[in-house]
Amino acid sequence: MPESLNMGFLYFPGFQWLDAVGPVDLLNNHSHQYLSQIDGVPKTVVDKAPSMNWHYISSDLKPVQASCGPPQQPSTTYKDCPPLDYIIVPGPHPTAPLPEGCIEFLQQRYADPHLKAFLLVCTSSIAISQAGIMDGHKACSNKWVLRELAKAGVLTNKVEWVGDRRWIVDGKIWSAAGITAGMDLAVEFAKKHFDEEVVQTALELSEYTPLPDKPDAFAYILEGVDLA
Repeated sequence: MPESLNMGFLYFPGFQWLDAVGPVDLLNNHSHQYLSQIDGVPKTVVDKAPSMNWHYISSDLKPVQASCGPPQQPSTTYKDCPPLDYIIVPGPHPTAPLPEGCIEFLQQRYADPHLKAFLLVCTSSIAISQAGIMDGHKACSNKWVLRELAKAGVLTNKVEWVGDRRWIVDGKIWSAAGITAGMDLAVEFAKKHFDEEVVQTALELSEYTPLPDKPDAFAYILEGVDLA
């Protein structure tokens, strides 16, 4: 039987749609369910792919509107969400208050030994820093937003913000920089957790070449900016 993973995805009002569909779809391309439907994928590869059960989480079950695209339907709430192995968080407005109950949910899941990692895309690392789980961690975020918050003097100094990488891993915190960097983070995650043949097959099916953490072509955005 394939390894079974419970994957969580956290909805926020107005979240960046590509933050979501890029990493989620790319990771799901590594799943037993997906690969078993694709002609030409050897059974030996399919058998090594993990089974992924996706849970789409919000404060309630009302549809959530992203930055564009159709409204997204949550499948569970903060209260009813089952144990998770990993949680992916897309970027909302970085300084908007988190929905009611979200901070408690983040704190509880971070402390849960069953949860192995948060995968944070774009401004989500800034947004969920409100919960305190980012304190002391190195993290990437959207460079444009980091620059503007630093200039305004409202960027939290409890997080060690990294301005010259596309993604970075620090303990349970896996964080990506702006929007498309979430796909590169997803590939790095896959390389660390899934079979090499499964990863290569998923990349070929996606026709995607991931970028490394550095050098980062967009590091110039934060040149001369004090993120401390």
